Amino acid sequence: MKVLLLSAYHAHSHAQWARGLAENLEGIEVDIRTLPPRHFPWRMRGNALSFAADLSLDAAEYEALLVTSMVDLATLRGLRPELCRLPTAVYFHENQAVYPLKEDRDRAHYIITNLYTAMAADRVIFNSPFNLRTFFEGTAAFLKKMPDGVPSTTLETLRERASVLPVPLPDALFEVAGGEGIPTPERDPHRPLRLVWNHRWEHDKDPRAFFEALFALDAQNVDFRLVVLGPRFRNAPPIFAQARHQLAHRIDHFGYAETRADYLGWLRRCDVVVSTARHEFQGLAVQEAVALGCRPLLPARQAYPDFFEERWLYPSHEDHQTQVQVLIEALKRLLINPEGLRKSSPPDLSILRWERQKWDYARLLNALN
Repeated sequence: MKVLLLSAYHAHSHAQWARGLAENLEGIEVDIRTLPPRHFPWRMRGNALSFAADLSLDAAEYEALLVTSMVDLATLRGLRPELCRLPTAVYFHENQAVYPLKEDRDRAHYIITNLYTAMAADRVIFNSPFNLRTFFEGTAAFLKKMPDGVPSTTLETLRERASVLPVPLPDALFEVAGGEGIPTPERDPHRPLRLVWNHRWEHDKDPRAFFEALFALDAQNVDFRLVVLGPRFRNAPPIFAQARHQLAHRIDHFGYAETRADYLGWLRRCDVVVSTARHEFQGLAVQEAVALGCRPLLPARQAYPDFFEERWLYPSHEDHQTQVQVLIEALKRLLINPEGLRKSSPPDLSILRWERQKWDYARLLNALN
């Protein structure tokens, strides 16, 4: 079976998912076509034009079509009608109905694009129950604002075609050695806990709450070490520069890891992965860290409760100062008892490894054919 995969905004998690499909599905050949992850508004509206212009795309070569939710599938089918003969699944890494925006922009066309793409597909797949739920809740709320002409059965029909399949994690993360080239962590049980932040350097991950909690703990002389990873963009929140200066005496690494091996190596040397995210549809960065032995400390919101038990979650608050204070208390409980944390076992995420998930993906794609 040969599948055409179109990824319209090929960011890291999208690339990891697509690569995993190509490498792990026996008897299924996946041909990946992508557009770079930049100029988001243009990608959302212009991707169908870009893909349609690819004259090397020959629908006759494929048995099925798999697209990410960024693809404007309805428009693409109009521009390349021969693609209509291919049974199609759409995969939602995120949905635009609840996506937080830094600016007050009209996002109606983003939501409509997601909706039309889902309606044009035969199967609609989400990476978490949270993603599925918020897509339907957010889209329903959006459609209620429309003046007229909205069919009452639109979302009911989509629900019948919807299901959840998470983005799997590489099998190498779960090996005893943590994967080739990944160092064994230090064994000193008395050293201070090493915290890691490994998210995008953007406002929707709420780095301000994270670093303000660390500033307070540092002022209280609570001991810890710090590793900051994750991709940085041109307009990184200024709190990162402040943290690099103010916490310099606690930092072991601060910045993007140049290679995948370096990145995984730092994760394996850390004890606690912390999130303050206000946007997370699965949480691959956290899940990779946990697979390599980190204990998670996560807000009880977004997709985190879908994958982690309550013991790994701290209460979520909309008020910034309240959230910072809750995080300070949660971190302090861990940091003053490093031996206790090291005696605990991290959550078991082996169900997310490709070896376990590939059969569900194979069934999905074979059922399309």
